[in-house]
Amino acid sequence: MDHQYALFFDIDGTLVSFKTHQIPPSTILALTQAKANGARIYISTGRPYYILNNLKPIEHLIDGYITTNGAHCFVGERTVRRVPIAPADVDLILNDCRQNDDACLVCTESRMVPFNSKECIARIFEHDLAVTNIDYDTPLDVAMEEPVYQLSAFFDAHHESLLMPQVPHCVSGRWHPEFTDITHCDADKGKGLIAMAEAEGIDMSHTIAFGDGGNDMSIILKAGTGIAMGNAIPELKAAATYVTTSVDDDGILLALRHYGII
Repeated sequence: MDHQYALFFDIDGTLVSFKTHQIPPSTILALTQAKANGARIYISTGRPYYILNNLKPIEHLIDGYITTNGAHCFVGERTVRRVPIAPADVDLILNDCRQNDDACLVCTESRMVPFNSKECIARIFEHDLAVTNIDYDTPLDVAMEEPVYQLSAFFDAHHESLLMPQVPHCVSGRWHPEFTDITHCDADKGKGLIAMAEAEGIDMSHTIAFGDGGNDMSIILKAGTGIAMGNAIPELKAAATYVTTSVDDDGILLALRHYGII
């Protein structure tokens, strides 16, 4: 498919508005036209697949998924990449959360389970991000019988800078001031892009990635073209090939028109 483009989209703040929790009509139109013109469409998200509850209008257009910040990537039933966090690192991070009375969401193969649950989980994930299926019922030790792909730890950037050197096999991708997503160091969106391109026979120069947060930095830098939304953090805008308008101001539509994809 070296004559076609592969488009990779973050969800929150890129495809989906933080204001409405919906995909803007202009974005649905743009992706429909891009697909009709031969482009392939991939999701690139920090969310695990089982909490992707806001993509229904474009689900039929999606060719594959980079989820949990690149820790779990797949096309249909075919796994492209799986990179869990080592159990010892999971224990260290959760012990740190316990000692500092911080909340954490533990993302395993099939569920998202809270550790030291606090109001910030419901406020941010359920209210702000409209996540409806956090598993409050399964005991953590039962959930952790599955591989752990991601820990969403609710502490600030200063504490993050102190903790992360203690887990050198992990990487932190912050896209929200109140929490960060921690994955194995071999799992980030950029590495997910490389794995997906190899698996799908995609020319890396024909990959275009869209994002708005800190966890999009790796894929913005690895893609042939990296596009930051108008609502993106300043660091991502500085690293991007092109800066479009915000998710609420037809940013994806305008960027795809700019590059002649539609």
